[in-house]
Amino acid sequence: MQRQLLNTLGRGTRQLIRGQQMRPLSVSAQRREIFKVQSAEDFDKKVKNSQTPVIVDFFATWCNPCKLLTPRIENIVGENAGSIKLAKVDIDEHSELALDYDVGAVPVLVVLQNGKEIKRMVGLQDEDKIRAWVAAAVKESKN
Repeated sequence: MQRQLLNTLGRGTRQLIRGQQMRPLSVSAQRREIFKVQSAEDFDKKVKNSQTPVIVDFFATWCNPCKLLTPRIENIVGENAGSIKLAKVDIDEHSELALDYDVGAVPVLVVLQNGKEIKRMVGLQDEDKIRAWVAAAVKESKN
């Protein structure tokens, strides 16, 4: 069976298989630590009721500092997978949530756990400052 498969795949693929140059393929389910809020009900379910701390990233699509912040915060949340989650809230789509959390300018990062605000960061920050802020939020949430 394997020989038939190798003959079907062709010469280039056979060389890759014999040369052990193939990357392993993972088929396990990937946990989503980063998600975009779809509605107020979605926010209540995934953010307010979360036992795990959630960073709420209030952003706007037209905001250039928000665009620069996005890869920074997503990388840091990825580094802390399992300890913290990231919820993205577009203030143009969910202005009522922005008003509820006193968001007057973007970007704003708010850490919530069990529906309560733990920390807040306003404006674009460098990666080291964000990393320290997230670490402090994770530590504080465990107390």
